[in-house]
Amino acid sequence: MVLRTLKRSVIAAVLTSLALASYSLIGGRSFGDAHAASTAAVPATAPAPVVATPLPDMSAIVARNGAAVVNISMSGKTKSGGDAGFSGVDPNDPFYEFFRHFRIPQQRGEQRVRGQGSGFIIREDGLVLTNAHVIDGADEVIVKLTDKREFKAKVLGADKATDVAVLRIDGKNLPTVKIGNSAATRVGEWVLAIGSPFGFENSATAGIISAKSRSLPDDSYVPFIQTDVAVNPGNSGGPLFNMAGEVVGINSQIYSRTGGYQGLSFAIPIDVAMSVQDQIVKHGKVQRGRLGITIQEVNQSLADSFGLSKPTGALVSSVEGGSPAAKAGLEPGDVILSLNGKEVSSSSELPPLVAAIRPGDGAKLQVWRKGASREIEVKVGSQKEEKLASGESKESAATGRLGLAVRSLTAEERRQNDGKAGLRVENASGAAARAGIRPGDVVLAVNGEPVTTPEQLKAIVGKAGKRVALLIQRDEARLFVPVDLN
Repeated sequence: MVLRTLKRSVIAAVLTSLALASYSLIGGRSFGDAHAASTAAVPATAPAPVVATPLPDMSAIVARNGAAVVNISMSGKTKSGGDAGFSGVDPNDPFYEFFRHFRIPQQRGEQRVRGQGSGFIIREDGLVLTNAHVIDGADEVIVKLTDKREFKAKVLGADKATDVAVLRIDGKNLPTVKIGNSAATRVGEWVLAIGSPFGFENSATAGIISAKSRSLPDDSYVPFIQTDVAVNPGNSGGPLFNMAGEVVGINSQIYSRTGGYQGLSFAIPIDVAMSVQDQIVKHGKVQRGRLGITIQEVNQSLADSFGLSKPTGALVSSVEGGSPAAKAGLEPGDVILSLNGKEVSSSSELPPLVAAIRPGDGAKLQVWRKGASREIEVKVGSQKEEKLASGESKESAATGRLGLAVRSLTAEERRQNDGKAGLRVENASGAAARAGIRPGDVVLAVNGEPVTTPEQLKAIVGKAGKRVALLIQRDEARLFVPVDLN
């Protein structure tokens, strides 16, 4: 009975409050109004005015540049089954459509392959840019303009590493686009794509730049521009414009589980594309700079181990014998902080910087070695991929502060290891196991110091602080593994 009465009292109080609030809202005077009247002499702080920012009108950009955006169709023969130019990836893999690069699926067996995409004219005499995968395997390439004219195109060259292709069509006074500066773009700014999604020619879609310098699988030479522009199959090879009507990228890839728009599209920076175009037009091929090193990312643990103030740079895990890097004196354990004055904040930023240097030219590296920064000059070599090492994480089971049971390499093992000494891991537990060290790994160095005997390893670890960085050989790869000794 008491509980029921209490409920009724609460309900009555709520209803009374609602009635007072309603009275106030429809123009009646409430206690708050009376209080405000009595204190009218006290000035109130006015809220800051909200300024409405209108959405950009992109119609002028489309009108100015639409005629220079072309539809590209290709045909060729294939002997492989499945998608043209695409194999080796499980169709159930979420990256399936990502890697598929917008190609049209074909039935198995030798047959005619057809594909389509977009492109844009950069010179009045008929120079056209598109994606390399759009014309991959083509016997014939047709370029169609918005005025319905069609041209049979000649492929001057295609660079699969950057996914850029250069075509030439026989025309004069053709409409062209204006080339911008992709380095000047900012995350959050509006961009516009024009292309032929699903064959619908001269379609325009817009969005913002979501991120810059994205490193994608199998694309270590391209610092992609990520956008949320609606890009679909057929948009590939088309231009990405800034709000000044300048091309800042070439739409190249999407991440999608369905093959359609998912809000994740990636464009090749126009600076990269124009560099490739220049080399193809002048030399018929693309040459890239090379150091001859394997690099990996620097995480917080590795930064602590090497005495860096923050995780930054590209960690050298191995140096190829006789390579430009070896001749310049680069060593495993060096952390490359900058190249020719350009900061390297992550390992993925280094390959494009090195690739952009002409073989034979000199370069200056700022390197972190044994707790201090130094400058190393290197003469850049010619074309070969800079490999990115990746760590694995598995557990095993041993002894000591590090938790490793090791032995010196046999003569045969040293021969298989290019004559280099090291310690083979027989068992792993504790700190080493947690870091991912496992039996079969070969420990080559600790904090940059080569190790050849178990006693040497124990002595170095005994003097170490809270963390050490082990350089290990695992199968054909070398990588640094940070170990937290706590």
